[in-house]
Amino acid sequence: MKLLESGARLPVVAHPGEDLGYDVFAFEGAVIGAGQTERLRTGIAVEAREPVTGKPLGLLVRDRSSMAARGLATTGGVIDAGYRGEILILMTNLSAQIVEIKSGEKIAQMIPVPVLTGVVEEVADLEDSKRAEKGFGSSGR
Repeated sequence: MKLLESGARLPVVAHPGEDLGYDVFAFEGAVIGAGQTERLRTGIAVEAREPVTGKPLGLLVRDRSSMAARGLATTGGVIDAGYRGEILILMTNLSAQIVEIKSGEKIAQMIPVPVLTGVVEEVADLEDSKRAEKGFGSSGR
């Protein structure tokens, strides 16, 4: 992690080995109007790697339950392994009230994930499966 601004805070994990994600902090305060979406600065850049192998990791940005309880949802939450710019958190206010975010407040979680993408290959046929083309509701209600 790289601090891009004086006063920015590194992400934290309260219970290492138990918690799925790292808490991310707002660098600046913001006011998000009802139904509005804002980009919140974090003041950090990231190069995520698997601790043992050093393989690159992507990051998924997800809601914190305390923000969701206030009607705030994170959107646009994929950070590719090669991105080195500032982490910006897109937050949408789903409530009918104005919500204030304070500088230094925990606003989202970053969840590390392995990068499993490769080159897409076109094939003439797919392997058979038990599910086949059964879609919505096919596993029961």
